[in-house]
Amino acid sequence: MIEAMQSRLEVEDLSRSVAEVQRLLGDAERLPELRRRLDGLHPADIAYVLEALPHEERLAVWDLVKADRDGDILVEVSDAVRESLIASMDSAELIAAAETLEADELADIAPDLPPDVIEEVVQSLPAEERERLRAALSYPEGSVGALMDFDHVAVREDVSLEAATRYLRRLDELPDHTDQLFVVDREQRLRGTLPLGRLIVSDLDLEVARVMIPENVKLYPEDAAEDAASAFERYDLVSAPVVDASGRLVGRLTVDAVVDYIRQRSAESQLAEAGLQHEEDVFAPVLDSFKNRWAWLAVNLVTAFVASRVIGLFEDSIAQLVALAALMPIVAGIGGNSGNQTMTMIVRALALGQIQKSYWTKLLYKEIGVALLNGVVWGTLLGALAYLFYGSVALGGVMALAMILNLVLAASMGVAIPWIRARRGRDPAQGSSVLITACTDSGGFFIFLGLATIFLV
Repeated sequence: MIEAMQSRLEVEDLSRSVAEVQRLLGDAERLPELRRRLDGLHPADIAYVLEALPHEERLAVWDLVKADRDGDILVEVSDAVRESLIASMDSAELIAAAETLEADELADIAPDLPPDVIEEVVQSLPAEERERLRAALSYPEGSVGALMDFDHVAVREDVSLEAATRYLRRLDELPDHTDQLFVVDREQRLRGTLPLGRLIVSDLDLEVARVMIPENVKLYPEDAAEDAASAFERYDLVSAPVVDASGRLVGRLTVDAVVDYIRQRSAESQLAEAGLQHEEDVFAPVLDSFKNRWAWLAVNLVTAFVASRVIGLFEDSIAQLVALAALMPIVAGIGGNSGNQTMTMIVRALALGQIQKSYWTKLLYKEIGVALLNGVVWGTLLGALAYLFYGSVALGGVMALAMILNLVLAASMGVAIPWIRARRGRDPAQGSSVLITACTDSGGFFIFLGLATIFLV
């Protein structure tokens, strides 16, 4: 377990720490000093340092870390960096590191460990821990069961507060983020919760059942982690009980696990919008980065070619009125930005579970209304500017009308793309920025140059 005295660094200190590590690595005589500094750091801070170092320097620092801390650090680092560290370790080192972790922590890194290592670690665990690990691995990613902690404190409803207090005093320490005790009956079915604040201020002669809060928020292992995160935000929870189908207490979900999940999902969403397939080690080999990025770049290449052919359809119009070449990127660019705004709002609402099936039409009308208002305001402004620069009322009118139509197209695609992907069971954010840009570029060019051909040429 992590010692309480290990220092935790502020963000600015972390950046300086990385630079200091790089400096000490370059001096072989100062490696013992670097090892001592690493020993004093929290595992999360060491993970930050490792993620900020190129591969060779990362492995050099990893070799300086005490072996009994390998497991805690592997839990903290990103998936991509964890893979590079695990690849540098032999089976004996991996088994030793895994054996220092609790079941829920081991479940977090199990997918990255070789099967033979997992099998040997499972066999070495006590029967209770083995069952906990198998249970944690049985739940799908993104579920409460995959995030829950098996370490919790439960008391019976028919005991006195004095007995509950004596029980707590016999423990070496309380599990992290323990803000309440879980109250159960003789069959371990959840009856309610006993906040530590109530335990402290209440008469010790009272029974737990008299003081406890009857069960209100409880989770099931099969619940979606997104729903649990919403509950934690809505009710300002620090911990929540997790029960099985029979109502028996099986574990708890804590705020630190929820925050980690939210951060991970946010990062995945940002990567998906840019067309990245998964999180990438910033110092990954060139070939690995290429494999992560090529797919949506290929899609982007195809859409860019389509946009170029749209422009090619109106070569004669552009040749007759050169101003069209200067103005058409404005229409496409504003449309792309507007479409990304709409799509971002829709994807976020989907992630929060705020959109029901019957609301899609209403959302579409609302976003088209916003697009029309923006189109009138900014289209009028751009039309006036086009008139001032080129002295053509007709060109200004085409510019304004094209802006309105392309913003309506952008709004429609901003709603339609995540709706279609969600209906097909795909991640609505995956490649969304690439798709919306393709629509607004090709559509914007076609609308603007088509109108210009009709009214100007």
